[in-house]
Amino acid sequence: MSEHLEQLVSIAQAMVAPGKGILAIDESMGTIKKRFDAVGIDNTEENRLAYRSMMLTAEGLGEHISGAILFDETLRQKMPDGTPLAKLMNAAGILPGIKVDTGAKDMAGFEGEKITEGLDGLRERLAEYVELGAKFCKWRAVITIGAEIPSRACIDANAHALARYAALCQEAGLVPIVEPEVLMNGSHDLDTCFDVTEATLKSLFQQLYEQNVMLEGLVLKASMVISGDQSGDRADIAEVAEATVDCLLNAVPAAVAGVVFLSGGQDDVEATAHLNTMNQLGDLPWPLSFSYGRALQAPCLNEWARDPKANRVSA
Repeated sequence: MSEHLEQLVSIAQAMVAPGKGILAIDESMGTIKKRFDAVGIDNTEENRLAYRSMMLTAEGLGEHISGAILFDETLRQKMPDGTPLAKLMNAAGILPGIKVDTGAKDMAGFEGEKITEGLDGLRERLAEYVELGAKFCKWRAVITIGAEIPSRACIDANAHALARYAALCQEAGLVPIVEPEVLMNGSHDLDTCFDVTEATLKSLFQQLYEQNVMLEGLVLKASMVISGDQSGDRADIAEVAEATVDCLLNAVPAAVAGVVFLSGGQDDVEATAHLNTMNQLGDLPWPLSFSYGRALQAPCLNEWARDPKANRVSA
């Protein structure tokens, strides 16, 4: 990793530059199909390229988006003139990133819990992604709140996998985004989400320390501390913002390059309001920004789908 120290720090700082966030367009084939089906678009490779290139080549996007997390297919795609999509992104000042985990699978022996897979062969895949132009990577762990869960075993196993992934990324000169998502699905209250999120983050950073991961060359993609989507008494915007910042201060070392938030099923208005309020709470050890998928894409997808050719600019 030592040969990449300066590069890792430089890229990580660029990813969380003031006034910019990270666009998440790394949906799996199954997820993008659901979104296309919902707006009446055929899920073909041509349409996936048209949609994603429409977003990535939008005029002035680089003024607000520092990087974009891509799916494997997207990083390999080329425009009709043969120009790799990653090259267009770099020219626009947008760093290409790549999702490298292979998904959250049922955790053996722990009903209702997930473990993210994808470490096998990762070193070789990362070397290929560097050749394809990637500058950073993302790995997502899934933590579910429910009756008697999450278990300590699930939290620690996912934290260990995230740390091993992060170490391999830095070895290859790629900045790791570590994403331990605590799902908002359920009827849990704000305090329960706080406790689970804090425990998850503390386990993660302990594992990162043990695996010799350099925090200055790492970005945390965090879920907000928020009431469950089926809770009868959901916390308001100020409560969510304050709880989230308090949780981060309790668990996230100051050396981390930055924190970006996932929307986690929140709509664009709610996710933006929460982040805006957090950034008004005073000076923090790290910049706070966004790495939204659905919350950024939904209005764009709906406009584009009405007429993919005519609405390319307006979308």
